[in-house]
Amino acid sequence: MNKYRNLNNLVGGEFLIKNTRPSDVFSAEDWSEEDIMIKDALIEFIEKEVLPHIDEFDEGSKKKDVPLLLKKAGELGFFGTVIPEKYGGMEAGFNTNILFGEAAAYGFFFGTTIGVQTSIGTLPIVYYGTNEQKEKYLPRIMTGEIKTCYCLTEPESGSDANSGKTRAFLNDDKSHYVLSGQKIWISNGGFADLFIVFAKIEDDKNLSAFIVEKGFGGITIGREEKKMGIKGCSTVQLFFENCTVPVTNLLGKRNQGFKIALNILNAGRLKIAGSGIGGSKLALKKSAEYASQRKQFRKTIGEYGAIKKKLAEMAIKTFALESATYRVGHDIDKKFSQIIENGTSKENSKLEAIKEFVVECSILKVVGSEVLDYVADESIQIHGGMGYATETGVERGYRDARITRIYEGTNEINRLLAFGELMKKAFKTDSLPLLPHMKAVPKRYLLQKISFSSNSPEKTIKNLKQAFLLIAGKAGSSLKKKLIDEQEIILNISNIMIEILIAESCFLRVEKLKKIKGYNKQKLKLQEKAALVRIYDAVDCVKKEGQDAINSFTLGFENKILHKMLSSFTKNININPKEYRRDIANNILEEKKFTL
Repeated sequence: MNKYRNLNNLVGGEFLIKNTRPSDVFSAEDWSEEDIMIKDALIEFIEKEVLPHIDEFDEGSKKKDVPLLLKKAGELGFFGTVIPEKYGGMEAGFNTNILFGEAAAYGFFFGTTIGVQTSIGTLPIVYYGTNEQKEKYLPRIMTGEIKTCYCLTEPESGSDANSGKTRAFLNDDKSHYVLSGQKIWISNGGFADLFIVFAKIEDDKNLSAFIVEKGFGGITIGREEKKMGIKGCSTVQLFFENCTVPVTNLLGKRNQGFKIALNILNAGRLKIAGSGIGGSKLALKKSAEYASQRKQFRKTIGEYGAIKKKLAEMAIKTFALESATYRVGHDIDKKFSQIIENGTSKENSKLEAIKEFVVECSILKVVGSEVLDYVADESIQIHGGMGYATETGVERGYRDARITRIYEGTNEINRLLAFGELMKKAFKTDSLPLLPHMKAVPKRYLLQKISFSSNSPEKTIKNLKQAFLLIAGKAGSSLKKKLIDEQEIILNISNIMIEILIAESCFLRVEKLKKIKGYNKQKLKLQEKAALVRIYDAVDCVKKEGQDAINSFTLGFENKILHKMLSSFTKNININPKEYRRDIANNILEEKKFTL
C-alpha cells in the first residue's frame, strides 16, 4: 500500500493522517521569474509611492490621496492578478496571489487597502457574478476606476455574521430591492465606489449578497474611525436608508450570501498568512540592521546571546509560516486543476478548491497573524526605547499588525472553526477517514507498532499525529455532543493541529531542498537547523496542550493511561537549540535581512 497521500484526490485536513512526499510540496524556492517580477514590481511601487509619505498617511494629512494611490496601482496592472483574462486580467494562480499579499505587506496600511481591492472587494463578483455583472464591473475594478469594499459586519453581528439585521425588500414593480441597515468597520468604505453588501431579503433566515453602487443613493458614509493601527486605511460605518438596488445586482442566488461570505473569507484568511510573511521579513530586516549598529558596553547588541535568540526566533517562525503557507496555497492550485478537469466551471472549481482546504486556511490565518504580532513585538524590544518612539518606524508595524488577529474572523473563532470543519469532513461528508485512524491508535500502542525512541524528525512528526488522533478521538468518545460546548478543549486540540501542520511543512521543505543539485549548502544547513528547532518546539507545545486537554475530560485510571501514551508520543529530538539559533542569527546579522 502506498504510504503517501494520493495526489489524484487531494483532501483538506489529510495532513493529520497521511504522509506527503517532499517532492510534492511547493516552497519559496520554486517561484517562477514572472512571480518574482510581480512581487518586486509591487515592492518597488510601495517604496516609491507609499513609504516616502507613510507618516503623512498615518497622521491623516495625505489620507485623501489614498484613492489616487489605489488608482495609480490599478493603472499599473496590480489588480489584474485576480481578474480573469477575459476581462483584461492575468488571472494568476492562488499561490501567486498569496505572494502578492506578501509584497503588499511592505506598505503597512496599504497592504490592507490594496488587499480589499484585490480580494474581498472583488472576488465575490469574480466567483459569483453573472456574465453581465462581470462585464460591467471587473474591467473598471482592474484599472482602479472603481474602488471596492466589503460590507458584512454590523453593530450586533461580528463573528455571528448571519445574524445581521440589514434588510432588503422588493419594491412594488419588483424591479429593485430597497436596502436599509448599518455596517461597521468597513475598510476602504470612505472612498469606495462599489459595495459588496450582505442583507436578508424580507424574512429570509440567511443572508443574500448585493452589488451596490455609490450612485444608487440612500448611502451615508460615517466619519473615519480613530484606530490603533492601519491609520492610513479608510475605515468607516455605512448607513443604508432606502437604497434602491436593481434586481439584476443580486449577487449569486437568494439566501446564498452567508455561503458567499464564508467562501470569500476563507480565501482572505490564507492571504493574511501571506501578509504575515512579508511584514515579518520587513520587521526582521529592520531589527538586524539596528542590532548590527547599536552598541552597548563596547559591543553591538547583536553580539549578545539574548538578542541573537530573538532574531533567530523571529526568523524561524517566519520560515515556518512561509513553508506552510505556500505548501497549502499550492495544494489549492493543484486541487483547482483536478476539479476543472472534471468539467466544472473555472469559477466553481476555484471555490471548491478553496473550500476543500478550509481547515488549513483557518490554521494559517491564526499562525500568520500571531507570527507577525510576535515578530513586530520583538522588533520593538530589540530597538529598545527607539522602538517605542516613532522615529524608527517599527512601532507602526506593531500597531498595524495587531488587527490581523481580529479581522477575517478572530483567531479564537478560527481555531474553533478549524476543528469544527475537520469534524464535519470526517463525520458528515466521509471525505476524511479520521475515525478508523483514531480507533487504531490505542491498539497500535499496545501492540508496540509505533517507534517512540528514534531521534528522527520524520518519526517525531508522525508521533505528533498519533497524539492528535489519540486526544481528539478520546475527547470525542468521552464528551460526544457536549464537546462542542467545551471550547477550551477544542482550542487545545486545534493548537496541536497547528503545530503538526507547521512542523511537517518545515521538514518537507528541507527534505525537498536536500535533493536539489547545486542548492546552496550553507543556506540549507541553516534552513535545516530552523526546521529542527521548530519541530523541537512543536513537541513541547503538543505535550502541554495534550496534558491540558486530557486533564479536562478524564479522571483516574484512564487519565493515567492517556498521559502515559501522550508522553510516549511526545519524546523530543536531541538538538542544541542555543547553538542552532546562534548560527541562524549570525547569518542574519551578517546579511542584515531574513536569510532562510
